[in-house]
Amino acid sequence: MDNLAKWLGAQLDKDASNASSWHTLGCDIHAYLEGDAESVKATMAMFHAAPGAVCDCGVPARVLREIDAKRQLLVLHAPERAVVDGACDQSGTGETQVCRTCGNEAVEPWVNRRPPEGEGDEVAEGVALPYAVAPCATLRLLALPYADRPGYHEDWRP
Repeated sequence: MDNLAKWLGAQLDKDASNASSWHTLGCDIHAYLEGDAESVKATMAMFHAAPGAVCDCGVPARVLREIDAKRQLLVLHAPERAVVDGACDQSGTGETQVCRTCGNEAVEPWVNRRPPEGEGDEVAEGVALPYAVAPCATLRLLALPYADRPGYHEDWRP
């Protein structure tokens, strides 16, 4: 399975790099951008140096806050390697990627055998925990708005 979390992080990076160009139609920046090439160039340089000096719509700042919230969700739902038994063994190796945040009591439990902290990768006696196999529904939903971008896989759809 390709890494949805890594791909989604790259999409957020791209959005963040373009955030300063998103404004409402009523934003003052549009008035500044109607002049000659030199004044437009000076306006853009000033905007990049101090975004609030020219922009009064707040959209770029909101876009960056949204991206930050999505990044926090990405961290919260990051896939982790887990040693598993049963039907959730995606690779046939006894390991799979799981989302520990999306554990759900309604999901049929499978055994996750994790070693106690500090005891290496040895398989220890486990407990039945209903972790969600990654990528979880949350990551799939976060990626859905980017489904039209290159690299999106149809099997990532929720």
